[in-house]
Amino acid sequence: MVSACAQATLAAESPPAFPRDPKQSDERTCFQTSEFWSPKGNLRSDVALVYGIGERLTERIESWRKRGYDIHVMTGVAWGNYQDYLYGRFDGENHVDNAQTDRHGNKISHGGDVYYMCPAANFGEFLAKGVEEALMAGATGIHLEEPEFWARAGYSDGFKREWKDYYDEEWQAPHGSVEAQWKASKLKYFLYRRALAQVFARVDAWNREHGTDVKCYVPTHSLLNYAHWHIVSPQSSLARIDGCDGYIAQVWTGTSRTPNRYRGVKRERTFETAFLEYGVMQNLVRSTGRRVWYLNDPVEDNPRHDWTDYRTHWESTLTASLLQPEVWRFEVAPWPERAFGGRYPRNAPEDQRQGMPPDYATELQVVMSALADMNQEQVEWDSGTRGIGVLVSDSLMFQREDPAPSDPDMAHIYGQALPLVKRGMPVEPVQLENVGIEGFLDPFKVLTLTYSGQKPLSSEPHQALAQWVRQGGELVVVDDDADPYLAVPEWWNDGGKRPRSPRLDLFERLGLADEEFVQAEGRRVEVGEGAVVWLKENPATFSDDAARDDQWVGEVQAAAEHAGLEWRTTSHLMLQRGPYRVVAGLDESPTERATVLEGRWINLFDPRLEVQPRFEVQPGTRALLLDLQAIPQSPGPRVLAAGCKALPREGQEAAWTIEGVGDTPGVLLVASSNVPLRVEVDGEEVSWESHDGLCWIRFRNEARPRVLRMVF
Repeated sequence: MVSACAQATLAAESPPAFPRDPKQSDERTCFQTSEFWSPKGNLRSDVALVYGIGERLTERIESWRKRGYDIHVMTGVAWGNYQDYLYGRFDGENHVDNAQTDRHGNKISHGGDVYYMCPAANFGEFLAKGVEEALMAGATGIHLEEPEFWARAGYSDGFKREWKDYYDEEWQAPHGSVEAQWKASKLKYFLYRRALAQVFARVDAWNREHGTDVKCYVPTHSLLNYAHWHIVSPQSSLARIDGCDGYIAQVWTGTSRTPNRYRGVKRERTFETAFLEYGVMQNLVRSTGRRVWYLNDPVEDNPRHDWTDYRTHWESTLTASLLQPEVWRFEVAPWPERAFGGRYPRNAPEDQRQGMPPDYATELQVVMSALADMNQEQVEWDSGTRGIGVLVSDSLMFQREDPAPSDPDMAHIYGQALPLVKRGMPVEPVQLENVGIEGFLDPFKVLTLTYSGQKPLSSEPHQALAQWVRQGGELVVVDDDADPYLAVPEWWNDGGKRPRSPRLDLFERLGLADEEFVQAEGRRVEVGEGAVVWLKENPATFSDDAARDDQWVGEVQAAAEHAGLEWRTTSHLMLQRGPYRVVAGLDESPTERATVLEGRWINLFDPRLEVQPRFEVQPGTRALLLDLQAIPQSPGPRVLAAGCKALPREGQEAAWTIEGVGDTPGVLLVASSNVPLRVEVDGEEVSWESHDGLCWIRFRNEARPRVLRMVF
């Protein structure tokens, strides 16, 4: 417990609450923190995600609630301070043998005895007991973070018991055969779904008992990243569980800088990878009625980079996240204290480490303010051909370890997607498990599909795919039927009783006999109003060189033209969202060229917020532009951009309550047809300049509410 003296000190140090934003209940932006409120963590989002059960949770929650934040609570699922569970203080039973363990007998740890867990039958009950503390403290949302089972695990005694219970047979070493590896992955997938379902049920019971409406969300890496990093997680299956209200898409520099292969070159492609990662996360919830936030991270987990690295990669992932127009909620930062209070690179001598550059601190707060304004009705693309998707299944995570791992660079997926993204096409990874949901495939005219490196978890998507083709869709199947996992006993081969592939099941539902289709291999076969093309190839080879890349794009182009799409390639991806223009110039693009935007633009990545009459989009450009010509006229002064939180004061023209991260440079850009006599904050004059109907106001941010007023 905190002493009365300490509580009095905290109360004295805590400024008054910021006024409530009329749109705050929309929960547009959030951030996660394990700390008490502090000036360095004061991002003024709608929601503070207070991290970690225990450790004075109620007091930490209260420190943020007093400052005007809505409160959600986040806790780890796969790992955490679970010593009470490990050592029997929860149920009188020692559970150390439920630590995830590799084939060499090594426990997989997040540090010390903070193990990644193999969730036993009552593990969800243990998590739910901790969650009840958050419920009693008044949290309105619960976030169960990162249900992760390492693909290299599966050798603990706890996992062997679960195998016996689930399959009613003795455990098999996962690396011993493709069948054992497949079965181990399916079990891992099930175990975390079971654990989360237990927590969802406990929250639902709480809601019914107390008349509340607490929501449950799952912050999770993308399917593409989990597969690339050899992790199994329940992913799309969670959306089928009552009580799962959505996800946070944990996509950031650390995931997106994972190298992949394009035209024979393996390297980091942070923007393109992030674009596909955010895309697959959006496809988890499309047409399900569930919610998703997109995470951005100004620093990332690796502390050994410098500020230039953090900043450029954050701009790339942020831009990629904004190129998904159906999503308008954002987690603007995890651990804001490490960003605004940290010194990097951490591996440099102390005197060479640097705190956040002031202009980056301003840029971040300007962009974070803008992210709360992304629910815009007007959406318009300037890009290559749209309406193309690449089908992906959760089973991408099931084939990543011995004895027959899929392509180490995930080229069976990136080989299909990257050639299109590099030509300016906003291609989306399409969740195969969601294909049967009404309206889910409506945005797509062309889909590509492989069962190399992944398999359909049931036959259900095939009927919906067949119907989509008959109604005019163009399906390009690229599969050499050589994946050893085709032989695992599964639904498509009647439990291993006959040699049959999932591709053949799909073709039969399309009315195509396999023998006939072999003769038509590589040619378009009409089915109803649409068609299917089968390329008997491994899609990973499309990433080998430029010739293979061009060949693949030619196949997709032919399908797009048959589907009635106008074929267009660009060296950029641009999206208008209301008055904002999201801009990404593409390097390595076969159509690489500069594009010039004329008008009156302000790049929100520029902390000076200067007006640019001409903005040039070069390869590698990342920008969030404010289009001054797209902003409706208003009779009085209006804030266009803010490096702080700025809320209009009710009944007072040209006055705002402002607050930001403590001791950082703040800025307000105000549209005003009149030039003020002076500008003051809490009665003290601050720096400003005005021309061309705009006024730039600069001041030092403080982590307390103050009144900024323009005096005319």
